[in-house]
Amino acid sequence: MSLLVKNDFGQVQQVKLSSDLSALIIEHKNTQAKVSLYGGQVLSWQPTDEKEVFWLSKSSDFEQGKAIRGGIPLCWPWFGVHPNDTENKEGNHGFARCQLWKIDKIDINEQGVEVSLSWQGKSINELWPFACRLTQVLFFGKSFNQVFTMTNLSENEAYYTGALHSYLSVSAPVNTTIAELAKAPFDDKLTGKACTPEPLATTLANGIEPVDRVYHCNDVMTVVDTLWQRTIELKTTNTNQWVFWNPGVKLANNMMDIHESGEQEFICLEAANTKKQLLGAGKSLTMEQNITVIPVSLIK
Repeated sequence: MSLLVKNDFGQVQQVKLSSDLSALIIEHKNTQAKVSLYGGQVLSWQPTDEKEVFWLSKSSDFEQGKAIRGGIPLCWPWFGVHPNDTENKEGNHGFARCQLWKIDKIDINEQGVEVSLSWQGKSINELWPFACRLTQVLFFGKSFNQVFTMTNLSENEAYYTGALHSYLSVSAPVNTTIAELAKAPFDDKLTGKACTPEPLATTLANGIEPVDRVYHCNDVMTVVDTLWQRTIELKTTNTNQWVFWNPGVKLANNMMDIHESGEQEFICLEAANTKKQLLGAGKSLTMEQNITVIPVSLIK
């Protein structure tokens, strides 16, 4: 463990996740958090006097070449299965979440802690054979903010799909409602059908049964947890879809990196661009999300 930054408001230390992977431990009067430098992946954010906001599997692999299950994995430069990879040999969600990121800057002030990370590479995968630079600016305080910037360093235009794959910690999926989803059309990835807005989306019984839907909207989302008596509010910028996912019991039982009954502890609500977006030669684009916890006492 090594101390990187400390002042009167808080501190950031670097610790080992495994023999070759490291993470940042953030302690501040307003929050505690944890960020893996492998994948540039937020693992934890817990505002003071609140429950943990992000879910992390107790069976997560902290091994290079394997994705970490939980927190906010970065799905980039493709989301899901790449359309040119019909046998899914290269796996879901691209390569960004399996790269070693570096620390560019850490700033601690009265409001919270801001961490800037980056990764740069070229020709990482034949499905996306371009040079690129990725950066993240992560702010941890009473609220959480994530700005993900992708830059195409090559002389050729490229396309990407991607998501900020947030695993939200809940008392149980069946105790949650997301009323805004009832207003949006969606693609049901389990049935392959395109669906019109569905009122029952406010009481999806996920966690027992699987759910995997791409909602075509970028509205502010409010995840209401009736047992924990809190609302998690998510706002997004420069994304066009929300992906709502939980594997359900049967699939989760066959996933080695989800601990027993772990599927009953989270829902995934992902700010996403699931359709191809142009990333011009030499150009940069951003995806951003802001997350706030609202106790029931403050909900009107």
